[in-house]
This record gives sequence, C-alpha cells and structure tokens, in this order.
Amino acid sequence: MASILSTTHLTLASNPQSSQPFLPKLNSQFLGLQSNVGWLRPCRIGPSNGSRAKCWFKFGKNGVDAEGAGIYGSQTRDDFDRDDVEQYFNYMGMLAVEGTYDKMEALLSQNIHPVDILLMLAASEGDKPKIEELLRAGAVYDIKDADGRTALDRANEETKDFILGLSVRKA
Repeated sequence: MASILSTTHLTLASNPQSSQPFLPKLNSQFLGLQSNVGWLRPCRIGPSNGSRAKCWFKFGKNGVDAEGAGIYGSQTRDDFDRDDVEQYFNYMGMLAVEGTYDKMEALLSQNIHPVDILLMLAASEGDKPKIEELLRAGAVYDIKDADGRTALDRANEETKDFILGLSVRKA
C-alpha cells in the first residue's frame, strides 16, 4: 500500500514584553511561526494536546499502482477518440512540419480506430512511452492505412523491435 504521510503543526505565539524585532522562526518540521508582535494574542492552531495531524492518501485500487489510479496506462481502446489524435498531432509538432491537418484528416477518414492512428503516428516518431501506452490500451500494430502501411512500416528498426517485443510480452 503506497501512502503519503502529511504532518502539519502550526504554532503562533507572542510575547508583548519583548522588544526584539519580528523574527519568523520555523517551529516544526513542516510549518510553524513564532511572532514577537505585541498585539498578537497567544494562539494555537491544530490539536491542543500537542499531537500531530496525519493524512494518508492511497493511489490505485490496491494503493500502489499508477495504472489502477488512472494516472498512466489505465486507458482502454475506447478511451481514445478523435481529439486525442489531434492533440498528439499538435503535441509532436506534426502540424508545424505538415503545415495542415490533411495527413491527420486522411487517417481519420479511413475508418481506423483513433488508438490505431495514434500508434501509427507514435511509431513514425519513435515515441516509445506513447507506443507502450497505446499497446497496453489495445492498439493494433498491423492495421493498414490507405497506402497499405502499418505502424511497423512507419517505424525505424529500433522502434519495430520495441513494438514487437511489447506485443510478445503482452500475449
């Protein structure tokens, strides 16, 4: 179980008889302040018995995995849509290179699922983290575009080996 412990303890105090200038001081590990300002009454925020408040945060179904928490890699094939293709196209700078959305629109008009289009684009860019995410989501690397090219055809040798290696481990 992965947890993050958070402790917060705040103490504000004053000493009206003191003529020392205001000097903030850390009074605890995380947060605290001592003040020598005369008009400030002694005040204690938080538990009055001196204990520390604790907060526990769990991530994922079993408390550990980012995938279970929906952070990375938990998407399924149907979680990807046309907007994801456009965002990736822009993010990777393909629009700047292509000058138009024509290439992206051509792929989207071919009745190819967006996750498979994303895999083709990621394979052509050699984007291994995205390729892994997409294959885990159910992308298929042997879907052909209008030119008969697959994600493997678009990839360089190193990326091809990466795709095939992930596909073998998945199976």
